[in-house]
Amino acid sequence: MASTSTNKQPLLIDRVFHEVYEMSTATILTEKVTGTNFANLILDCTSNDGAIIEDIYIISQGQGDNSGVLYDYPVNLYLSSEFDFLRDSAVFVGQIVASSTKNEWVHMSDMPYVLAPTAQVGSESRLKAFYVPKGKALWAARQTSNLADNISNAPMLGISGGFY
Repeated sequence: MASTSTNKQPLLIDRVFHEVYEMSTATILTEKVTGTNFANLILDCTSNDGAIIEDIYIISQGQGDNSGVLYDYPVNLYLSSEFDFLRDSAVFVGQIVASSTKNEWVHMSDMPYVLAPTAQVGSESRLKAFYVPKGKALWAARQTSNLADNISNAPMLGISGGFY
């Protein structure tokens, strides 16, 4: 072995997870975190070695109705160093919008390319996944014009992957 080589191991999953969150009370007014919000803590890696999410999906429960105008529910995702409350230091990292058809699944396809080993599906030539680094937490909130908009047909957000 050359003197410059190292014995680095690939990132290997220690334990898997698959979580589903109901988003009826998880609300935020805009993509930017300012003031009051009711975001849900989705994945806490503030005290472990991080995680990789291979699938982020949303299950529609129907459309929203704003004075007769129907709309699909957007759910925003944020990375933060905080695990107790989503503060304005959080970074907006993406949005997934529920389908207008009840019980239809929408998968987040705009995830970064990664080097870590993850399952490869479809015709992608490179692996895609969302990495939550050590010391960070993933938060989610349904974007709405009314924070008290606790609705019965809010979408459900699901994530699957593994902790390092």
